[in-house]
Amino acid sequence: MARMTGRRTLFAAPVLLTVTLGVFAVAAASPFDPVKAYAGTAGLTASQAELDQLRANLGADRPLLTRWWDWLTSALRGDLGDSAIMRQPVADVITERLGWSVLLAATAFAAAVLLGTALGVLAARRPGGWFDRCTTSLAYTLEAAPAFWLGLLAIWFFSVRLGVLPSGGLTDAGSDTVTAGQVARHLVLPALVLAVSQLPWFYLYVRQGVADALAEDPVRGARSRGLSGRTVLLGHGLRAGMLPMLTLIGSRVPELITGALLVETVFSWPGIAAATVQAATSVDFPLLAALTVLATAAVLAGNLLSDLLYGLADPRVGFDG
Repeated sequence: MARMTGRRTLFAAPVLLTVTLGVFAVAAASPFDPVKAYAGTAGLTASQAELDQLRANLGADRPLLTRWWDWLTSALRGDLGDSAIMRQPVADVITERLGWSVLLAATAFAAAVLLGTALGVLAARRPGGWFDRCTTSLAYTLEAAPAFWLGLLAIWFFSVRLGVLPSGGLTDAGSDTVTAGQVARHLVLPALVLAVSQLPWFYLYVRQGVADALAEDPVRGARSRGLSGRTVLLGHGLRAGMLPMLTLIGSRVPELITGALLVETVFSWPGIAAATVQAATSVDFPLLAALTVLATAAVLAGNLLSDLLYGLADPRVGFDG
């Protein structure tokens, strides 16, 4: 495990360097002008000389490679620079918002894995049965549903129609303090929507894996020896069926990040979604690069985690990847 983690860490360094350079290159080719975005309405009446001076102050007039190298060397020293659009250090922007995004994503991911595994096992017990047909049809339907559409539907039903859950934000209207109870209530809907958007993949993988495992000769032999159906299902079928699902964890991280951004926007959740959108539309180089590196690191960590879990679950594979 240590050797695999070390190799993956060394491999991650050039990937992150390439990603940051790509961010600066794409931002430089973008039609959005960071100077006008920074100036706001004042830029409409500013003279060209004033805009040029502001461009020089922001460093937007320097060559692409120079901007990227200056940002990279500063980032390696722990200085991520200042966000032009947020008017504060990039580290502060991320620190203020990252925790809420992690809370939302982790809660939704855990719920999707647990619920998807449970439903997949139940459906695999009797392939072709009414429960299998209903849950599989629902899974394929949810798989095609956009996260933002599910969010709007959840707001209409639970907040507008039933009035049992808040429609967005982090705390109740008029509240000046953030309490655990308020956060928990406001977390339910966005976490539920994000979990439902990820649920079909885990359900389908577990269902197919467990169904295939139950049809194999070793499992049939276990049944013929008189082992109970519960023991065969959980002790043999579930363990073998979980292996394909473990490889899915890493590949779902990019979709989880994308879904979280959409869900945060719909529910006005104070995560990094708003900062990401503003950084992209305003071509805020330091903030955009830091957020992209963060997302890339999350994807690489997810892939590493899935490989480690697979190696632990199946000793035949080991940790040679």
